[in-house]
Amino acid sequence: MGGTFSTWLKKLSRDDDEVDADRLSGEADASGAVRAQICCQGERVILQGRLRYVDLRPTDSLATLVAELYDGTEGVQLIWLGRRSIPGIEPGRTVKVRGRVAIRDGRKVIYNPDYDLLPAHA
Repeated sequence: MGGTFSTWLKKLSRDDDEVDADRLSGEADASGAVRAQICCQGERVILQGRLRYVDLRPTDSLATLVAELYDGTEGVQLIWLGRRSIPGIEPGRTVKVRGRVAIRDGRKVIYNPDYDLLPAHA
């Protein structure tokens, strides 16, 4: 009985970010996606999560759309080269992406990922 009460108390004292991270990683697991935390450079993966930010980063030669996907375990940058915007790719949107993981400046990155926009949760 003590273990059940202690588990209940831990759940009650968690902050909203922890609850959200658990929900996101649970949804990713249920979809068959790999957790961002365990994917490795060179690996072809399917990830699912929420876009934390979307940013246009123009360079001298090429517009670049950058977003960060967060799956509850870690963030992965998604970079679309030559794109200024993509309809539906916006902060807060849930997406499933497919691509090969690279490392750039010490961060996990997927260039020009294939993606599916997922419905918003109520």
